Amino acid sequence: MKPAAFEYRRVTTVTEAVKLLRDAPDAKVIAGGQSLVPLMNFRLTRPSLLVDVNGIKALQHVVWDGTFLRIGSLVRHQQIADNVEIQKHCPVLTVAAKHIGHWAIRNRGTMGGSLAHADPASEWPAAAVALNAEIEVEGPQGVRMVPASEFYLGYYSTVLQPDELIVQIRIPSLKFRLGFAEMARRRGDFALAGAYVEDDGNGQGFVTWFGVADKPVRVPTVLPGNLEARREAWQQALGTLPIVDDKRSRIHLAVQIAERAWQHSQLEGAKYLSEEAIAGGDQPL
Repeated sequence: MKPAAFEYRRVTTVTEAVKLLRDAPDAKVIAGGQSLVPLMNFRLTRPSLLVDVNGIKALQHVVWDGTFLRIGSLVRHQQIADNVEIQKHCPVLTVAAKHIGHWAIRNRGTMGGSLAHADPASEWPAAAVALNAEIEVEGPQGVRMVPASEFYLGYYSTVLQPDELIVQIRIPSLKFRLGFAEMARRRGDFALAGAYVEDDGNGQGFVTWFGVADKPVRVPTVLPGNLEARREAWQQALGTLPIVDDKRSRIHLAVQIAERAWQHSQLEGAKYLSEEAIAGGDQPL
């Protein structure tokens, strides 16, 4: 099937994009198009206008300003994996980026597109929540900052208004160790379960799962030294979430993945687990 007819406009400024979105309420923003184009091909969405924002150079930055790591909404997944500033100030993003889709997808898909699409099995919405990030959006009323913890409402649903555009994400400096892991049927598929685990070094922390509920939620948890006690803590934390279908196996996966993410958090600097160990690869849990 092919998309329904639509108009196409390419813009070079955020102001132009916002004006077009305001004047055409059913318009859609296209950047990488890795999620939007398949939806259009199946006619699950039929925008009258596509606003192509790839020409907005102001949205293509990665900057560490001493307080925040600021990533523009047009930064591609592969650029995140390769960027030296991200490797230095938020290395967990470097690891996570390598597990998004395949090479062709990573070279087209964007940070902003992933955040706005709000797929509950996606790495970036969960990363934003886990990192206490703020999402900067701009619309006809101006610019507003939305904490990532308040940005997501449920399946593919956010507080982003139809006439607003994600400009950038602001990530504060990391205070504690943060680990990542995910499990997919095949490398590059959407995660059956994934997690970011933060460890404060004193037996306390947070876990942010993705792929197991309708949206990412950062849940406090205890982090005892004993493996069985940690597994019990993961189970208790999962009890606060609305687990999606196949609940029993999903919880089993989520517990195993949280443990792998915690193990990853214990490694210092660039001494990460192998990519196969972090992702789970095709190995049984």
